Amino acid sequence: MHNLKLASVVVGLSIASSGFAATEIEWWHAMGGANGEKVNEIAKAFNDSQDAYEVKPVYKGNYTETMTSAIAAFRAKQQPAIVQVFEVGTASMMAAKGAIYPVYKLMRESGQAFDESAYLSAVTGYYTNSDGQMLSMPFNSSTPVLYYNKDLFKKAGISQAPKTWQEVETTAKKLQASGVSCGFTTAWQSWVQLENLSARHNVPFASMDNGFGGLKTELKFNGPLQVAHVEKMGEWQKNGIFSYSGRTNDGAAKFYSQECAMFTESSAGYAGIKRNAKFDFGVAELPYWEGKVKQPSNTIIGGASLWVLQGHSKEEYKGVASFLSYLSSASVQADWHQFSGYLPITKAAYDLTKGQGFYAANPGTETGVIQMTTGTPTGNTKGLRLGNFVQIRGIIDEALESVWSGDVDAQTALNTAVERGNTQLRKFEKTND
Repeated sequence: MHNLKLASVVVGLSIASSGFAATEIEWWHAMGGANGEKVNEIAKAFNDSQDAYEVKPVYKGNYTETMTSAIAAFRAKQQPAIVQVFEVGTASMMAAKGAIYPVYKLMRESGQAFDESAYLSAVTGYYTNSDGQMLSMPFNSSTPVLYYNKDLFKKAGISQAPKTWQEVETTAKKLQASGVSCGFTTAWQSWVQLENLSARHNVPFASMDNGFGGLKTELKFNGPLQVAHVEKMGEWQKNGIFSYSGRTNDGAAKFYSQECAMFTESSAGYAGIKRNAKFDFGVAELPYWEGKVKQPSNTIIGGASLWVLQGHSKEEYKGVASFLSYLSSASVQADWHQFSGYLPITKAAYDLTKGQGFYAANPGTETGVIQMTTGTPTGNTKGLRLGNFVQIRGIIDEALESVWSGDVDAQTALNTAVERGNTQLRKFEKTND
């Protein structure tokens, strides 16, 4: 695709050899497999582009393990300079007073050119403070989309992907009539079917701008829209229009095997689907409920960002700032976006990818970007900033599973989840106020 070394030209990393050993910068991350290899490649290209700094990527396990390791290391005063933290850990990182070095401040104090308006607001908004200043650097961001099996659609006489949830239902019935056992399945049910459902319809998931307004936020995902959607999905689970596949992305197996013809999953799932699907597939925007909103709003992101930790030397921070500039350059971002399926974080990277013909050659890869940049983000669509969010998602999963199994109605299940989730928020508030 692109020679990552060329990116150094963009950010002006022409540092003369001084004869001293390069300053080491440790970067802890959670990227395994092919993405982990790509992370190593990015770091090596940066290291080869200059001789003042050496970035050392260290894989620390999954997101939870990486964050836990960083917290333990900070307490032992052995923390890395950079750590990758998943989006649900944002509130916890912000609350770690004295532990983080905000990116906007780092760039300014290190003398790095840094134009926050160059970044896609729908991506960076998740990681900014109330003044719109970036606290961490987005790295791998994704948003949910609808994948569909074009071969099964053709067999059922369906010419296009559904845009609304009403159309998902009628499409699924046509598919079932043609012999398909399951209309659709979903990955990451809380993220897709509640968090992004709420954003898509511009209704609150929580009060105080989904937690951006402060620690006294309360959960609101038991409103009429969310209850109606979950109630409907409970009905669909009974008749095969929907088939529950688990809390993570286990639904991929049902999509690959063609048991289910549609699959709501992360835009970053594209590479895996392209590799495993033995059929022609398409990518459409996440459906919305017709009649509940005139124009669907942008969806919100998943993924992770890079946080800079306190406790390092001024020289190390100059290196960190240089590296983050390098990471943000159009060529590096475009290469990462095209390789991984994660969203580009800058308009320049998006424009470069488009200009290179990548979207035309890989239909559907632009869908998530278009969906994410729909309109201007509101207090309901900027993102979520909730303490103890990992625990809250677990509570939501339990509630949804109780509806899918037919044990509880949607209103009762979501009321209970809100009550239990608010208890988690109050615990977080008490600890961090």
